[in-house]
Amino acid sequence: MKTITINNNDANQRLDKFLSKRFKTMPKSLMYKYIRTKYIKLNGKKCAIDDVLCVGDVLTFYIKDEFFEAKYDEYEFMKAPKKLNIVYEDENLIIIDKPEGVLAHPDKTYHFDSMVARVRHYLYSKGEYDPKAENSFSPAMANRLDRNTGGLIIAAKNAAALKELNSLIKERRIKKLYLCLCEGVPKKKEGLLTGMLTKNEKKNKVSVTKNTDDGKEIATAYRVIDAKGKYSLAEVDLLTGRTHQIRAHMASIGTPLAGDTKYGGHPLRIKGHTGQALYSYKLKFSVIEDSPLSYLSEKEFKANNVWFEKNGRVNI
Repeated sequence: MKTITINNNDANQRLDKFLSKRFKTMPKSLMYKYIRTKYIKLNGKKCAIDDVLCVGDVLTFYIKDEFFEAKYDEYEFMKAPKKLNIVYEDENLIIIDKPEGVLAHPDKTYHFDSMVARVRHYLYSKGEYDPKAENSFSPAMANRLDRNTGGLIIAAKNAAALKELNSLIKERRIKKLYLCLCEGVPKKKEGLLTGMLTKNEKKNKVSVTKNTDDGKEIATAYRVIDAKGKYSLAEVDLLTGRTHQIRAHMASIGTPLAGDTKYGGHPLRIKGHTGQALYSYKLKFSVIEDSPLSYLSEKEFKANNVWFEKNGRVNI
């Protein structure tokens, strides 16, 4: 018999969600069987998969020890660097300027270094994250950026902050603005691009069409803020967040992003920059009330150094 006491980061979630996070090797069918046959109890009583957990609740387990994974002093996230370019930090979250070339989350091909691993290493070294004290939560990213796109990304330090950030992003109460360097100048200096986006999974490439029967609807607002030679600098408001949306949409009007060879751009010969000239440079919080993050209401955060822009001008 083993017990787990529910803490702040475990509370306010369904029992089955908690168990799936805590026991990653346990098949769901077996989890449901354990609950049904009272091999898992909540506060000493029979429980249901949709019971919502509260702080202080005690789960009792009469299950195989193999599901209680051993926890080691050496964690995989320790292999990632802990240094971060922090734009803002408080007790709930960190806003980080992500360098291009780093994954936001680990993927199947490379999992030792990512922004989420760096955040966990950073917080662990500060004594703000102890995996041994957590049953189901780990610091996590609330938004993501493509590997070769740099810019602002938000990490949540606790479960309540992560839940609230996810809600704010979904409701578009955190505006994410991008800067991009385009080849050529759009015919209209300001506009709203719409269309449908389809994705080729094998090529990891998307296409923009006007056919409403295809793909997912997209909307991209842009305004040109500077032009120099063959390049233009545009600010983009991503009204829908789809894969490669800005890259494909700007290419669809004849102004692909500089360096974006996948969507028609030409390589940039700039040391240290091998991808597309795209940067998530600004976050704007709208009015936030009755929230643990209400202190961020109407706050604005900006990246300090966009490599292809300086003082609102093309810098290349």
